[in-house]
Amino acid sequence: MNDAEQNFFRPKWRRVAITIFCAGWSALEWLTGNPFWGVIFTAMFFYCLWKYWYTFDENSSAE
Repeated sequence: MNDAEQNFFRPKWRRVAITIFCAGWSALEWLTGNPFWGVIFTAMFFYCLWKYWYTFDENSSAE
């Protein structure tokens, strides 16, 4: 992740919002019977969990 992306996602509310959005959109696609888009947004949800919650370094000082 480059510095510009890291600075944009530094506030926790943005990381929460994008993760919830992907989870909700994934559920919507599965519930409406669109498995292709359901898989895409489920993958995006897990990517958000990995990138913004598991490996995100809140202590790095990107200036």
